[in-house]
Amino acid sequence: MTHLTLFRRDQLLGTMTPRRLAAQVRAGQLMRLRPGVYVPSADWDRASPEARAVGRARALTLTAATSPVISHETAAAVHGLPLYRADRHRAHVIAPHSRPGRAGGVIRHRGELADDDVVEMHGLHVTSLARTVSDVARTATFEQAVTVADAALRQQFLGARGEYDVDGAERFRQAALEIARRSAHGVTRARRVLDFADGRAQLPGESISRIRLYEIGFRDIRLQVPVPGPGHRLYFVDFGLEDVEAFGEFDGSLKYVDGHLLDGRTSSQVLDEEKQREDWIRGTTQRRYARWGWPHITTAADLRLRLDAFGIRPPHWTAR
Repeated sequence: MTHLTLFRRDQLLGTMTPRRLAAQVRAGQLMRLRPGVYVPSADWDRASPEARAVGRARALTLTAATSPVISHETAAAVHGLPLYRADRHRAHVIAPHSRPGRAGGVIRHRGELADDDVVEMHGLHVTSLARTVSDVARTATFEQAVTVADAALRQQFLGARGEYDVDGAERFRQAALEIARRSAHGVTRARRVLDFADGRAQLPGESISRIRLYEIGFRDIRLQVPVPGPGHRLYFVDFGLEDVEAFGEFDGSLKYVDGHLLDGRTSSQVLDEEKQREDWIRGTTQRRYARWGWPHITTAADLRLRLDAFGIRPPHWTAR
């Protein structure tokens, strides 16, 4: 993640007058994140939701009398995890019950922290990865929490060659659940999220897709299913819908525009390779095969309609 460059008021006044600073804010050239902390508006507009969340956390830390403990989805962003429908205007912190007060642009969560619940990252005090996943699992929506938990498991337990440490992932889930049990609220929600989480989901769209597939009625859902390809190549398909012997793939447009993912190829080359890959998989497995994107996973009904167009229906499907 590329961090936003923040400027304190005293830094800016070393290069411009107070009147000029005020004029740049009014003109929309600078954006005030917190009193006394600014960011170039053009940089902010280009930034991802995760980079913005980290920027708000850094601005809060710069202006706080005591360094706050960044938590929940803001901590997830600091840990490099993706956010789904994130709070775009406030930073999350954990404050002990004994510390009163509130601050604008901040969501304060009351609670106590064990010594190993807090780590330092990028100059911020932030909840540990396990504590962060646990807190998000207890308090966020199911979709938001699964996206974070999947990404945390992927970050920690998916190897460079695609091997997944199932035992390590299970230990992490149990550790996060034990942390959740310290709280009086949200333990059942956390257990549901952690039971569902799987680090083999490679993108937030795959996490949300898996939720929608389950809501539709699929139960035997395999992730990153290997399919032998030509010349000893191995293809991986996002979803194996084993209930009905079909394949499915989330097809986010990112892969066709992101330079890192294109790896030096043009978008048309990637599209052609994807078509050849899909034709091979269809021909050699004789399985039905469907692709979908973000517009198809807004609701379970949207994905259900998309799959029905390819003749892929969950067990006990009835027309509606």
